[in-house]
Amino acid sequence: MTENIPPGFARHFRKSPVTDPWEPLYSRRDGDMFCLGLRIAKSHCNARGMLHGGVISALADNALGISCVLQAENMSALTINLSTDFLSTGIQGEWLEVRAEPSKVGRTIAFAGAEIFSNDTLIARASGIFKMIARV
Repeated sequence: MTENIPPGFARHFRKSPVTDPWEPLYSRRDGDMFCLGLRIAKSHCNARGMLHGGVISALADNALGISCVLQAENMSALTINLSTDFLSTGIQGEWLEVRAEPSKVGRTIAFAGAEIFSNDTLIARASGIFKMIARV
């Protein structure tokens, strides 16, 4: 099956045991904005056939943290707080895109926000606060 991936996206460079079951994931950078995307599959949906809120939250957390890390040299981000507001839902076959952008990245704390779209419909907003730690 051809994925029909939007222009600018490539296979996501970062693997994680949490997101491995949802592969293939795609990512792109646009200035300070970091985007994660995937084609919504049955494995992303709840029993009612709609995109599961846990998938939205997990991908938002991932994209928000990466957006902060990309602004800091040799740092990792640990989630302190994640807030997700659900506005609508996505369905199987649609393109899910998390658009995350840091608002402030300091030496020890970073803040970021994201908008989550299914096709062109805004379905959620998320914000996160992250503890920045040196990579080991």
